[in-house]
Order: sequence, then C-alpha cells, then structure tokens
Amino acid sequence: MEKGRLTKKELYQIWTRFGFTHLSSMSYEKLQAHSWAYTFIPFARKYYKDRPEEKRDLLVRHSMFYNTEPLTGQVVNGIVTSLEEDIALDGDVPEEMPTNIKTTLMGPIAGVGDSFIQGIIVPILLSIAMGLSAGGNPLGPIFYIVSFGIIGTLISYFAFMNGYKLGINAIDVIIGENAKRITDAFNTLGIMVVGALAASYISLTTKLEIPLGEEVQPLQDVLDDIFPQVLPLGMVLLAWYLLASKQMSATKVILVLTIISAIGVIIGVF
Repeated sequence: MEKGRLTKKELYQIWTRFGFTHLSSMSYEKLQAHSWAYTFIPFARKYYKDRPEEKRDLLVRHSMFYNTEPLTGQVVNGIVTSLEEDIALDGDVPEEMPTNIKTTLMGPIAGVGDSFIQGIIVPILLSIAMGLSAGGNPLGPIFYIVSFGIIGTLISYFAFMNGYKLGINAIDVIIGENAKRITDAFNTLGIMVVGALAASYISLTTKLEIPLGEEVQPLQDVLDDIFPQVLPLGMVLLAWYLLASKQMSATKVILVLTIISAIGVIIGVF
C-alpha cells in the first residue's frame, strides 16, 4: 500500500529523536549509532510494517559507527531521511547510499560544526553569562542555559529541515572548497573571539618592582607600556601548550594554572 511522503509531524519526530538522544546511549565502538537506529524506528514502522526483512536492513545500516557534531550534524540526518524515503517509495536510490553519505559527511560537518558551535557560539554566550554573573548573580548561568538551549535547538532544527529539503544536492554545498572556506572562516573568527575573551576576562598582574636609578618602578607598568595584557596572554599560551603539545586534560591544566597562581601569590610575584 502506498504510504506517501513523510508528514511534518513525522519529520519533527525524527528530528527530535536524534536531537535529544544523540549521546544518551553510546559506546566507543558505535558512538552515536544507537541514536540513529532509535531515530528511524518510527520510519520503519510506517514504511516497512509488513516487510520485516527491509525493516531489519534499515535498522542494521543505521546501527553502524557514526560520530559528528550533533547540532549542525542534523543536516546529515535530514539528507539521509530524504534518501531513505526515496528508497522506501521504490525510488532509484541504492540502499548503500545513506551509509556512504553518513561516512562521507560526518567528518566535514564535524569540522564546520565544532568551529561554529565551540569556537563562536559557546564563547560568546559564556562571555555574556560571565558578565551577568558578577557578584554571584545567578542570572549568568540561567542566561547561558536558556540561550544555548534556544539557539542550539534552532540550529539543529533548521539544519535537519534544510538537509531534508536539499537531499543529495546538499553534498555539493557541504564538501569541497566551499566547506573548507567556511571552516577556515569559522576557525579564524573563533580564534579572534577567544583572544578577545582572554584579554577581557583573564586578570593577571605582577607586584614586582624594578630599580631605575635611585627609584623603583612597578614591573607591571613597564610591561603595559611594552605589551599590554602580556601576562594573561602568557597564561593562555601556556594552557594551549599543555593541551595541544603535552596532551593534558582540561582538569590537569586547570590544576597547573591554579598551582602557578598560588605559588606566585605566596612569594609575592602576583
């Protein structure tokens, strides 16, 4: 019996299933694959209710390893949903294409998504939240939770719906030189945002003084004349070195910076 195209309600259900469960059940072997299979259970019930073998094939091909940035990654879910719909309606799409699409796109989407979400959206929202939190104001964390929840949900929703509308044509936009330019632009903007946040919110000064003839002058004044905010920059570069070169975890880096700060205060350097 002809099942027809997916309704708006059914598309919404597919989007919400992956959007809110992408890491709820995972393993290092499959990561987000469990959520993919869960996402397509209603799809399988609609199109393959009386075709158990094809239903099994659908869930098997969506139980393979998958991992990407979950918000922008919804565009892949939208594309695959469109392809699976064509397969279910006896279109010309081969059954291996959805798996190939997922394998091809999860890397580029992760690059674009991480640069955009972690490099721009999160730092900007956190900077606003930190400003609102001055003096222990609870409005800061509340703002971040609510704003990221709204923005993240909108990004996820529009990524899925546009991926579904574009279908396989979206590949030309996502991979290739266009994607590389987008990723590079997001990376550059993300570095600028993080640099501005470091200069604005990291406070580190020295109490040391240096002799100038018969007088002494605060070392901090000399440093500010030569390179303003050089000490905060040094701490940022140290943190980056420990994370990137020494492969230390964020928790260990925080402990190292705390120890340096404590020792500096005790001996009168900071």
